[in-house]
Amino acid sequence: MPTTSPHVASLADAANTYENDFGSISQLTADDFPILKRMSLKRIVLEPGGVREPQWNVNANQIAYVVRGTVLVSMLANADEFASFVVKPGQMYHVASGAIYHIENVGDETAEIIASLRTSRPAHFSLQNSFNAMTDAVLGNTYDLPSSAFAAFDRHNAQQIVRREGPARIPDTAGLPNAHLFDVAGQNPPLSYDYGSARLARKQFWAALDDLSMYSLEIANTGMREPHWHPVTAELGYVQSGHARMTVLDPDGSLDTYELEPGNAYFIPRAYPHHIEALGDEGIHFLIFFDQPTPGDIGYRATASAFSREVLSSAFGVREAQLPQFPFTPVDPLIVGRTNPIDPVE
Repeated sequence: MPTTSPHVASLADAANTYENDFGSISQLTADDFPILKRMSLKRIVLEPGGVREPQWNVNANQIAYVVRGTVLVSMLANADEFASFVVKPGQMYHVASGAIYHIENVGDETAEIIASLRTSRPAHFSLQNSFNAMTDAVLGNTYDLPSSAFAAFDRHNAQQIVRREGPARIPDTAGLPNAHLFDVAGQNPPLSYDYGSARLARKQFWAALDDLSMYSLEIANTGMREPHWHPVTAELGYVQSGHARMTVLDPDGSLDTYELEPGNAYFIPRAYPHHIEALGDEGIHFLIFFDQPTPGDIGYRATASAFSREVLSSAFGVREAQLPQFPFTPVDPLIVGRTNPIDPVE
């Protein structure tokens, strides 16, 4: 579904920044999605046996959600921190800026990963290109080997995705608990209603997070994400499934209402009021990334309890007797039930 909204772009239809027979990488950055600030989004597809070559992010931490398939992630972080773990659908992994890591499809089906980085213009170095930058003699000295040991290296530019030769080697320790791995789908949702739920990958539950977090939001067609805003974080969402409608209010008073479909991404700047509702019978599943480790929100429902009826009457220009009987709401619910018919789709 085409849209002209500056808040929306399609990650599914974005041109691949890299592609070969073993997989592909596409992304949305500030270069092709200008509204982005402090965040970007990547989609990585790996065919069976495909390997995202070892590399490291130059300027951003990263969190990623495995949509399908099974991948092995291995990394070396600061202070000689080694880690290797298997990530399955519904699970997430965290990579610190500068930590070298690889992603390997160790299953029998295509793997798909949605990753968010804490910069609007990500950059990385590859292990192969970093070796290419050094002479055979320098590499030999590094490893206590003769320079001839590296004569077979042909110094070609790195392929971002390569194919593994032979079966996958999964370390025995890969199944152990790991601070960089978080099972968001396996979490008992902290917010759960008959009409929707939110699972929260944030600092409170995942200590590795420093400047990113993610909500796995599922809403049935009988529910709605109430109008709200995030006072300290922007919001970068990805539509995993379902069709939805979203409305955003800009500071100049303009209103942007648009529809979303699977593969779409959207961006809401910090403190902009917005809301989300499902349009189809199947409901929606959004992966929503934030540029803070503990995102907060202020909802319309609780806002009506923050002020006296006299203040609300004056603010809305409505006599107090004509004001709705707003329910007292000391803790905002985040998701509300749909008690009225959905507004017509234009």
